[in-house]
Amino acid sequence: MNKTELVKAVAAKAGIAQKDAGVALEAFIDVVTDALKAGDKVAIAKFGTFEVKEKPAREGFNPLTKQPIKIAASKVPVLKFGKGYKDIFN
Repeated sequence: MNKTELVKAVAAKAGIAQKDAGVALEAFIDVVTDALKAGDKVAIAKFGTFEVKEKPAREGFNPLTKQPIKIAASKVPVLKFGKGYKDIFN
């Protein structure tokens, strides 16, 4: 499912116009992004938690030359699904 299909599905499920569903989806993405940039977690009950995890610096290797390289530390956004949501699929 791509973004356009998601907007159509949300609009149909909520009984609202596709334009309104698109605006709501964009607002949701913006709010989550802003919260994660600020260092906050976003927890949605019965769904999951959006958060930023820090990956430490480490050594890797170039697969072509097999030479070791240093991989810098980074921050990665993650979505950890809640138990209630996982249980739906099992």
